[in-house]
Amino acid sequence: MYTISELANEFELTTRTLRYYEELGMLKPKRTGSGKRVYGKKEYAQLKIIMRGKKYGFSLVEIKDIVLLFDKDRTGIRQLEKTIDTAAQKLNEVNERIKELSELKQDFEQMIQGFNKNLHDLKMNEKLASDKFNMNLGFDDRQR
Repeated sequence: MYTISELANEFELTTRTLRYYEELGMLKPKRTGSGKRVYGKKEYAQLKIIMRGKKYGFSLVEIKDIVLLFDKDRTGIRQLEKTIDTAAQKLNEVNERIKELSELKQDFEQMIQGFNKNLHDLKMNEKLASDKFNMNLGFDDRQR
């Protein structure tokens, strides 16, 4: 059994975060006679699922759905099916984001290439203009 402080320290969270998860219905700790929260193995396992879900970018709503399935199906089958479905959706989102970022990368590469060409052309035009100006004054490169 863990107190709220012990569990928070174990997962490097604040006690406020654990109370927030309780407010959302994701954790349901037992209470002592004096009203203090006590977390057992079940809540520990649920918090591991919550933390893993957050790490992989699941929303709190998605995580809550997965956590609460454990209470409905003790075999874990529905929970695992829901996790697989949610993970597959996240994978599709990641693949779409990778595609978008790849296109953005190409756009930046083309933009930089174009800017470098423009810069080169401007420098060449500046050199030509300077040479033409100096020739009009009667200077050539040997006299400078």
